[in-house]
Amino acid sequence: MSPADPVYWDPFDRDIAGDPYPVYQRLRAEAPLYYNDRHDFYALSRHDDIDRALLDWQTFSSSRGPILEIIKAGIEIPPGTLLMEDPPAHDIHRSLLVRVFTPRRVLSLEPQIRQMCTRSLERLAGLDHFDLMTEFANEVPMRVIGMLLGIPEADQQAVRDRADANLRTEPGQQMQVSDKAIPHADHFAEYIDWRADHPSDDLMTELLHAEFEDTEGVRRTLTRQEILTYISVVAGAGNETTARLIGWLGSLLARYPDQRAELVADPSLIPNAIEETLRFEPTGHAIARYVTTDVELRGATVPAGSAMMLIVASANRDEDRWSDPDRFDIHRKMTNLRTFGFGTHYCLGAALARLEAKIALEELLRHFPTWQVDLDKPTLSSTSTVRGWETLPITVS
Repeated sequence: MSPADPVYWDPFDRDIAGDPYPVYQRLRAEAPLYYNDRHDFYALSRHDDIDRALLDWQTFSSSRGPILEIIKAGIEIPPGTLLMEDPPAHDIHRSLLVRVFTPRRVLSLEPQIRQMCTRSLERLAGLDHFDLMTEFANEVPMRVIGMLLGIPEADQQAVRDRADANLRTEPGQQMQVSDKAIPHADHFAEYIDWRADHPSDDLMTELLHAEFEDTEGVRRTLTRQEILTYISVVAGAGNETTARLIGWLGSLLARYPDQRAELVADPSLIPNAIEETLRFEPTGHAIARYVTTDVELRGATVPAGSAMMLIVASANRDEDRWSDPDRFDIHRKMTNLRTFGFGTHYCLGAALARLEAKIALEELLRHFPTWQVDLDKPTLSSTSTVRGWETLPITVS
């Protein structure tokens, strides 16, 4: 696409996905309300517009899912799928998981997460090269989610693979939507049934016994199917995005070795470096919403029934909100970050993802303070919803 051509953005175009930021910049300048007639969706790219849409859940609804292909398919969403609900049902179901992700409980996981990271990296001691994704980044969130859910370690890889398979797409293709695109969790059934007879300090046990008042005003516990849906949501949401975040930390700090050296010398800078990475290279670039009523935006009417893409990766580089937004700077003052969403659907697992990334980077820098990436060999993720490294071969020294 040359500067003389009309701006074009397509979330399924692999050429655009290789470096979408110039396209986002043009969208903000030339078409802040964009319509893609090929795939029949609208898109917002400016920070303020996206904020308003994320807060206005009545107009920009999550009830048909946060993924474009699912909205267009019109699939029935099972109850308890938090990412695909609006209040009041969303608030009721979310409240049950809030207790699991309290700051105190998340911080209590630090020793176990550090032990997992150390074990993975010590296994790589003596190697001069390895794939950061397959050998480390994918490992950490898989083990953490398995620990939260009480899934035996031997089964965790298979659980992760099944969750990821539901999001896979062929390069340049849309997700093939079937009932598998919505979290179906029959493969968790045996763990639920076993945990019902053997309670423990994990999410499954807590959900089995949690009491709440449902939308009909009835106080009850979750049904077995509701629990399976909850578990599937947590397992799917917590794995791939956190792994891709760790991968971006690896590639960006290889690209900016002076900033990496600062982190080695002063690990207290690591939390802000993670925030800057979440801004500069977010794992999820756009959030989809279903438009429930005609709405005026940027001098045009978006009709009810439309699909709207909220390009949070563009908001994170909006010149009106960020100074020199295309510069990676671990010292940047961080405000207005939208990588984890905003408002009603702000990511419940944000604190856990940040903690995992912090510990993973601390341990990576401690074990391997310098590394290089062979930029001819990495491959980008093949999902239409997540942008990140599928493979990231590095050489350590």
